Amino acid sequence: MRERISSYPRVRVQGDGRQVVSQAGAVLLMETVRKTGLDQAISAALAPWRKPRAVHDPGKILLDVAMAVALGGDCLADVAMLRCEPAVFGPVASDSTVSRLIDTLAASGEKALQAVRSARSEVRSRAWSLAGENAPDADGQVTVDLDGVLVIAHSDKQVAAATWKKTYGHHPLTAFVDHGPGGTGEPVATLLRPGNAGSNTAADHITTAQLALAQLPKRYRRGRQTLIRTDSAGDTHDFVSWLAKRGRWLSYSVGMTVTETIHEHVLKVPASAWTPAVEADGEARDGAWVAEPTGKLLDGWPKGMRLIVRKERPHPGAQLRITDADGMRITCFATNTTGRPIAELELRHRLRARAEDWIRAARTTGLRNLPLHDTAQNRVWMEIVQIALGLLAWMPMLALTGRARLWEPRRLRFCLVSAAGQFVTTGRRRILRLARHWPWTGKITAALDRLALLPDPG
Repeated sequence: MRERISSYPRVRVQGDGRQVVSQAGAVLLMETVRKTGLDQAISAALAPWRKPRAVHDPGKILLDVAMAVALGGDCLADVAMLRCEPAVFGPVASDSTVSRLIDTLAASGEKALQAVRSARSEVRSRAWSLAGENAPDADGQVTVDLDGVLVIAHSDKQVAAATWKKTYGHHPLTAFVDHGPGGTGEPVATLLRPGNAGSNTAADHITTAQLALAQLPKRYRRGRQTLIRTDSAGDTHDFVSWLAKRGRWLSYSVGMTVTETIHEHVLKVPASAWTPAVEADGEARDGAWVAEPTGKLLDGWPKGMRLIVRKERPHPGAQLRITDADGMRITCFATNTTGRPIAELELRHRLRARAEDWIRAARTTGLRNLPLHDTAQNRVWMEIVQIALGLLAWMPMLALTGRARLWEPRRLRFCLVSAAGQFVTTGRRRILRLARHWPWTGKITAALDRLALLPDPG
């Protein structure tokens, strides 16, 4: 009896295969581009930067880089992944052409960035319209989460500096739209900042909120139907006053720092005023209660502001802070929403933690590092990352169902995008056949069928 020497079968490898396509599942992203009109919008926006005799369209070049980032790339040179599959992705510019375009857009500064942002805003309105009941505004309200993220720099780059976590790099401020419990989140704004930028800088929060609101459909750029959520980094008079300014009337849910004054008022709250906190399924949260203190706590803050406090038994092993009381962890947040139970408002604010999931997804989609040296170039890169993340949010929203709509980019790449295919020519048509044995081939074909039913743009 012959003894086995390996757990895996031995396979002879040859490098002369033809008509074989890797990353064949990327057709889902391409069909999403086609149905939302993203390619047309980006090309029209960057038309002023196209030279008279240029072979490659600047919009197509930028979109190719974004597609490469969506597929897992983290630098401009990774566009080679698309270049080797011209039958799927069409003609792709050389590395030098891509680099020149990024330099040109960076030299144009805010004008080029605004052109790309306007195109993204236009496409976002169409994508939400196509999504119907799956759109983030299906219930008539849009929730925007602001949060900071540290991006490590492993070499000297412009405005890179030491961060508050004793690392070195940048400290961008990001904004995501929450798709609710049935979806993930999509990026709407990113403000590139030095690594030593403050966590609670009001001016930066205002700028990021302005960029985020400009990305929303016009009816959501002001009014109570738009909710801005932040952690305690948004706990500044200037930022909250800007949100509540007359004529803007935005809803907000802002984490607050537990000061000594707040701590004293919490100790005076009677036991009868505490209400059990709730979970997302409506059940009471074990060991957690919420209350709304009264008094002169909110003097100097905008009119209509409410302070809601939560006390909760800390998790095993957690250390209490000096602001905690009676063995309970004390946290609080401010909001201007009325007419809803405070336990429901506290749950709504607690769901802001979903932003951490979207930041994790962004790190695996081009935000692990900033690959370019100049700040102007990296600002263009941030727009590319947002286009890539937008595609990875719109495709599940438009084409997937059930739990698959909750998949993060890493799982989307593993299950759907990485499927292999083969081109077959029959009846003067070219057909991409996916591997029959791939476990998720059925999900890919069903998603393509749903996209095919959507109307074409314009």
